[in-house]
Amino acid sequence: MDEHVRISHFRNHYELTRKNYMVKNLKRFRKQLEREEGKLEAAKCDFFPKTFEMPCEYHLFVEEFRKNPGITWIMKPVARSQGKGIFLFRRLKDIMDWRKGTAGKKLTSSEAQPARSAVNPPGGHDARSSDDQKDEIPVENYVAQRYIENPYLVGGRKFDLRVYVLVMSYIPLRAWLYRDGFARFSNTRFTLSSIDDQYVHLTNVAVQKTSPDYHPKKGCKWMIQRFRQYLASKHGPEAVETLFSDMDNIFIRSLQSVQKVIISDKHCFELYGYDILIDQDLKPWLLEVNASPSLTASSQEDYELKTCLLEDTLHVVDMEARLTGREKRVGGFDLMWNDGPVSREEGAPDLSGMGNFVTNTHLGCVNDRKKQLRQLFRSLQSQKKASS
Repeated sequence: MDEHVRISHFRNHYELTRKNYMVKNLKRFRKQLEREEGKLEAAKCDFFPKTFEMPCEYHLFVEEFRKNPGITWIMKPVARSQGKGIFLFRRLKDIMDWRKGTAGKKLTSSEAQPARSAVNPPGGHDARSSDDQKDEIPVENYVAQRYIENPYLVGGRKFDLRVYVLVMSYIPLRAWLYRDGFARFSNTRFTLSSIDDQYVHLTNVAVQKTSPDYHPKKGCKWMIQRFRQYLASKHGPEAVETLFSDMDNIFIRSLQSVQKVIISDKHCFELYGYDILIDQDLKPWLLEVNASPSLTASSQEDYELKTCLLEDTLHVVDMEARLTGREKRVGGFDLMWNDGPVSREEGAPDLSGMGNFVTNTHLGCVNDRKKQLRQLFRSLQSQKKASS
């Protein structure tokens, strides 16, 4: 390929974006950390719920299930999106239908469509879809995951966070975090007494917009800045800083878990959509990573977020070769990892071992991207004139 050509996916991006592969790689990485750096370091990877791949780990799952009777589990197809095929259960007999090849019959026929037999090209995008796109695989595998029974609630409703991470390179790892994102709310008050109600438990917009109580103008999203302010008013800024720092840890550890298996290519980049759930103890949990996060807008605010996200992604990808490669911020993106943690302070060494080290992440903070881009490109033009 020509030097300027860029492709919006790494060849085997599914190592992180398929639910079963993501968990497999995280488990392997956690074992590696424990072996090489000890249990304390490995514990930093305890941000995903206990998960089993089905049907191949069915017997291991049954063993775990019997240790904790009465808790709620969630079944998810490994390669579908928009909440299709997902169901909750508390009894083994609830998944017997699934074992016979009829999983997901509890859901409506439109949500339980079988996976297509042909494998989609990586990153294939259906313009008609309103949520994240996934590669489909011929055999319908699922993951059985322990359900987070104590989610943090706002107004009695469950939500998750969508956060955007742009990876420009895996070797070395170079990752940017976007300042904007949003919380997606369910339309119905949370309760564990009705585990069959998808409007209570699934926050996907594709699911929620079919709710009889859904208001298209109001939508079911909060900008992440608003969510951060809400948390700060409830729990104080220190608790919020800790929570957002824990989320930074999720982004970096998950990328490191696939760093050695992703086929790195200088022509490739990837814009990931991370789905994070927060529990009542303000602990963040990684639910999944999307390879083609939805760019369909559900409101004017959503439209502005996503058009700016796309514009800033193209600025960082930099097919025009305008950037120097030393930038820590481009529009709404902040460089959080450059073969090591990046410091928020100008000129500070990028070593997280320093006691006063603060990572260069600003998720949920002010995004004055237009002003920053004007200053950045004015500075680059001045440098270019000076050098010529």
